[in-house]
Amino acid sequence: MKKVECIIRPTKLEELIVAVEELGINGMNITQIAGYGKQRGKKDVYRGVEYEVKLKEKLKVEMVIAKDKVDDLIDVIIETTRTDEVGDGKIFVYSIEETVRIRTGERGQKAI
Repeated sequence: MKKVECIIRPTKLEELIVAVEELGINGMNITQIAGYGKQRGKKDVYRGVEYEVKLKEKLKVEMVIAKDKVDDLIDVIIETTRTDEVGDGKIFVYSIEETVRIRTGERGQKAI
């Protein structure tokens, strides 16, 4: 099993959900986050004072899936979230040793 985590623009979430469901992946966790990378931020003015906002609002989407679906999922994430602009995000893939569904006690692939 693998955990695929991606940082995306909030405007791309609905399109990603539809595409991921078409792959047969039916669960994800979504967290609102803020951060910066090469995109940095922007200058803003508040009450006549200019200041720099370094953090950009993003979403972190996490999915635990079977190993054999990782490449397809990565392709779908790229296809649905890419704008070709700085700030499109990142994808991280982690190995998962064990998964347990608390309600039933099911383990491994059955627990996903």
